[in-house]
Amino acid sequence: MCKSLFSSVQLNTALFPEREPRIHLEFSRNYLELYDTEHPNFLDASTRYSIINFILQRQHFVEGEETADNLGIEKLVQDGVYTCAYTLHDKDDRNRLLKEWANISKWKNLQPLDQIKDYFGAKVALYFAWLGFYTQMLIPISIFGVLCFLYGFITWSSDPISRDICNDNGTIMCPQCDRSCDYWRLNETCTSSKFNYLIDNNMTVVFAFSMAIWAVVYLEFWKRYSAGLVHRWGLTGFTHHVEHPRPQYLAKISRSKRLAGKAYEQDQAGKRTVLDPDVPFWSIKFLPNFTSYSIMILFICISVIAIAGIIIYRMAQRASHSILGSENSMTFKVMILPMTAGIIDLIVISLLDMVYSSLAVKLTNYEYCRTQTEYDESLTIKNYVFQFVNYYSSLFYIAFLKGKFVGYPAKYNRVLGFRQEECNPGGCLMELCMQLVIIMAGKQAVNAIVEMLIPYLMRTFKELSYRHGWYKSHQDQRLVPYNQFTEDYNLLPAQNNSLYVEYLEMVVQFGFITLFSLAFPLAPLLALLNNVIEVRLDAIKMLRFLRRPVGMRARDIGVWHNIMTVVTRIAVASSAMIIAFSTNLIPKIVYAASMGDPELNNYLNFTLAVFNTKDFQVQPLLGGSQHVNETVCRYTEFRNSPDDPHPYKRPMIYWKILTGRLAFIVIYQNIITMLQGILRWAVPDVSGRLLKRIKRENFLLREHIIEYEKRHAMKLVQTELNGHPKSDGELRQRNNETVIRSRDDATSFV
Repeated sequence: MCKSLFSSVQLNTALFPEREPRIHLEFSRNYLELYDTEHPNFLDASTRYSIINFILQRQHFVEGEETADNLGIEKLVQDGVYTCAYTLHDKDDRNRLLKEWANISKWKNLQPLDQIKDYFGAKVALYFAWLGFYTQMLIPISIFGVLCFLYGFITWSSDPISRDICNDNGTIMCPQCDRSCDYWRLNETCTSSKFNYLIDNNMTVVFAFSMAIWAVVYLEFWKRYSAGLVHRWGLTGFTHHVEHPRPQYLAKISRSKRLAGKAYEQDQAGKRTVLDPDVPFWSIKFLPNFTSYSIMILFICISVIAIAGIIIYRMAQRASHSILGSENSMTFKVMILPMTAGIIDLIVISLLDMVYSSLAVKLTNYEYCRTQTEYDESLTIKNYVFQFVNYYSSLFYIAFLKGKFVGYPAKYNRVLGFRQEECNPGGCLMELCMQLVIIMAGKQAVNAIVEMLIPYLMRTFKELSYRHGWYKSHQDQRLVPYNQFTEDYNLLPAQNNSLYVEYLEMVVQFGFITLFSLAFPLAPLLALLNNVIEVRLDAIKMLRFLRRPVGMRARDIGVWHNIMTVVTRIAVASSAMIIAFSTNLIPKIVYAASMGDPELNNYLNFTLAVFNTKDFQVQPLLGGSQHVNETVCRYTEFRNSPDDPHPYKRPMIYWKILTGRLAFIVIYQNIITMLQGILRWAVPDVSGRLLKRIKRENFLLREHIIEYEKRHAMKLVQTELNGHPKSDGELRQRNNETVIRSRDDATSFV
């Protein structure tokens, strides 16, 4: 059975034969005889196309006048000389990948990464390798999340807090807003308290602990897995330092007045060549960078203001619904209001995302990014910092701020005259769960629609346009004959930075499940189900709806790994504070230890303070209320009763709980950080077997190069002996110098 299950996910070896291991060496004409130039994969299709693109991007099209105004094929496209320039899809390879890879029915099959690399290049192949690995790593934590959720469901009836809330008939709670709100009964939150227990139970800490360990294991094993892939593709020795400057960068510095004298080199014949000068930071780069990041900060402020507006909306809706006197007022406040606020939040987030994403590209184009890697990293950092604030702000508000600084009925803390929102007696964790589900699931649904529906509609429109001759321009009429060129012309153009959108979507999702999944243990399962489909949808999009991108080399996923590492460390602190301040774990422990009640039979009453209604800061208007004669009400706080010598002050138990919360944060963070450090040390980036293989291959390469240089030196000696006789001492010295130089070169190549 296991063998059958394993074979069902394997690739079709007839279509995608397994590659034999080969020794790779960075190509150099000096060692041409060392390469197996007859091998069919000596230069794969993506490498050939990238060479052609490199030449076209840097070729001057006005002889004798080599300036930025006549540099590259893109300039010719901008000037209207060509309609566009793109790499054609290969029909056979494309159909093979469409059938066996870009097919949702193949969701359980492994990906043909070697063939993807040959077709799209290493950079695209690494993205799909990472997405597939990330999806597979979600399986164990998803299973554990389901088990934690089932534990809460099975032990639902044994929770003393929800049981006491549902059985209570006499506890009257204080109004949740000024004047217009009425008193309410504690048992009105019966349903929400039961749902709250599903995510706030004894397994919450265990799940948070497991998630922190899982994140580090995933990142460390990805480095090991990617090291094997990169070595198999011959990119172990590739570094970004050997990247050539972007044509846009060369054109930009050539137009700069300050760099005009350094941008060109003119020979004796008057031929001008664009150079790659060192651009000073403070005089040239500082202003574009400062402008770019200032606008990013402005949009972050706009995002925070939008979140504040949604919070005000919630407070206004809470008050207005109370004024209308709905019979289901508490149901509205506990369930409907958070859902509507979450949907509005998702809409605002999506709109800001669309505006800023397009603006970030223009801001990055304004900067002086020398290589494509520098450009991608600058664009990535600007986008992710904004998305971090945009997507996570409302969740951080609910987790860390809502209900934490409300005050008490005699002295509420206010912001701009508004009374702050309160949590339900069970806490705000259920609302955090609802907000997480709405934003996470909504974002995934919106992205799926945008990524597939819009490209499909645009491609269909262009196909109909050219088939029926709706475009009447002279250039378009030449494309009417339908062939491979027009088929690909009807597709959407593939941008050099198009992958960052895909990475951004997944890394934001990674943040959801690491930062907040303890509020919803099924979040990894949602991510898993989404990603299983996402892999195939991305493949379909690249093969059916996009023109073939130019293959690019890469040895890792770049700055995205660093971002996920930072998110993992933030998640440790986030989880510790959510457990300490947004769950009942610490108050329960302190109560059981202080009161000698491990069964928590009187815990609910312990968490509710008593308030004398005569002491209200703002007296509620109770025209048609049933609670006109109420003398006391309860509220969720740890404060002295009105009969105490120090009424409404913090009791000693509050400070014990606060101390316990702070101690838990310190202990939890230190334990997790220590375990994560041990895991990073115990799991090397490169496996021992691969490391031995790399050393062996490097040794063989050096031997081959030295042997080649010896043969070359002997030929040189024979030539000089036949043409220009020299003494034995001179020949021996010349031969030794050649061999020594070859050994140094061999070391630098490997």
